[in-house]
Amino acid sequence: QVQLVESGGGSVQAGGSLRLSCAASGYTDSNLCMAWWRQVPGQERTRVAATYTGDTSADIHNSVKGRFTISQDNAKNTIYLQMNSLKPEDTAMYQCAAGPLCARDAGNFPFWGQGTQVTVSS
Repeated sequence: QVQLVESGGGSVQAGGSLRLSCAASGYTDSNLCMAWWRQVPGQERTRVAATYTGDTSADIHNSVKGRFTISQDNAKNTIYLQMNSLKPEDTAMYQCAAGPLCARDAGNFPFWGQGTQVTVSS
């Protein structure tokens, strides 16, 4: 059973930055997909970034490409989402998820964190 705990959300003005953290535990798979998703009430959940543990490549959603980066610290079993040049439309609940494949279907991710709210004001 994989446990995920996010932190780092908050409120920021447009143009600002935030870094989200997701501490993972309880997994033994060395090739687990770790992803950041976000959801606004009334809208579908969107996968904004994903990477495999131990891999340097990443898949970034077009809407945040060039502004968001995903990284990992294997020693700490933690992945990060660095969010720069934030826009009001980035306001959402951000969740960390883990699964065997970096699919774009949320149903392929069996493990989820509790989420952290990001609010960007104009």
